Amino acid sequence: MPRPISVTISVSALAHNLAVVRDHLRQAAAAASAADGTQWVAPSIWAVIKAHGYGHGTAQGVQGFAQADGLAMLDLAEAIECRESGWAGPILLLEGVFEPADLDLADRYRLSSVVHCREQLDMLAHARPDRPLDVYVKLNSGMNRLGFAPDAFRAAHARALDLRKQGILRGVGRMTHFASADAPAGVAAPMAVFQRVAGDLPGPVSVSNSAATLRYPRIALARPGEESWVRPGICLYGASPFADADAASFGLQPAMSLRSRIIATQDLRAGDAVGYSALFTADAPMRVGVVACGYADGYPRHAGTGTPVVVAGTRTRVLGRVSMDMLAVDLTPVPAAGIGAPVSLWGADGPSVDEVAQAAGTIGYELLCALAQRVPVRTIA
Repeated sequence: MPRPISVTISVSALAHNLAVVRDHLRQAAAAASAADGTQWVAPSIWAVIKAHGYGHGTAQGVQGFAQADGLAMLDLAEAIECRESGWAGPILLLEGVFEPADLDLADRYRLSSVVHCREQLDMLAHARPDRPLDVYVKLNSGMNRLGFAPDAFRAAHARALDLRKQGILRGVGRMTHFASADAPAGVAAPMAVFQRVAGDLPGPVSVSNSAATLRYPRIALARPGEESWVRPGICLYGASPFADADAASFGLQPAMSLRSRIIATQDLRAGDAVGYSALFTADAPMRVGVVACGYADGYPRHAGTGTPVVVAGTRTRVLGRVSMDMLAVDLTPVPAAGIGAPVSLWGADGPSVDEVAQAAGTIGYELLCALAQRVPVRTIA
């Protein structure tokens, strides 16, 4: 019998979350149209499936996001996997290309690319694609990761337009990324920079990540004839980009469920400790379950005592330090649980991944992406 740990990926939950985001955008467009008498339309959606679909699997993302307008990712190999999985729609490389040979693959597999530095424009200038390529020129509006500085952006965009005249490029869009859409600072300052620098330039626009899409959908709306795209990521997988709002409050469903079973129990006396470094000590007699899940499976090592977990349908807590292959749980709330009892670490019938991440001092993104290869994966419709 294999070790009793597994993860389940729900394709229907991925599809549900995409539909929730699309409906949210359509409602925002309808509300804005009614409010100011101007006709507004909802933006198109790049479903972001970088990092192998945030740990859910690229092929699963292709299935779940079949109704997306496009897919966005970083890695050429993932883009090729999407094509080989049957995706025929647009694909956007969010970091662009890294060397000239990448442009041959972009041409062969019909990939669009972000352009965020002069060197990428230089590579494009020497490209001879069979078909003109689509690009988004990226503005650094304050994130200070990728993108042209505001005083260099218009020249970069103009150079891209010149490459279009040469037949190297076809579409030339504009984009930026928000650093604080999930925080009180919001998007006003970077959006003002974007509008001042790039607002009057031609071409499609893409500005919104998950947080901006959910909290500030108005900024991504377009007028008829304009082309606007949002780039939601984490919310499509049923996790929240916000510390002050959970995914369920937006109607999102967890797409990944990590489950295991109890493989041993221990009866503790008052004063007995649990696990490495004796971080938890019982102050009274109690029963502890040992679960086949540890940090080598992707569960966070720093998820200490009190981290929520569900055993046999009852919510309880992790005790002590998480080991490489095991963790301990408090069986006080579920006295009938014994060896073989089901354990939900996070997901559809357990705590949310965001709850577990908060207890571990991190974010749900990290836990989803950290799922170890040794954990068996089961995909359900």
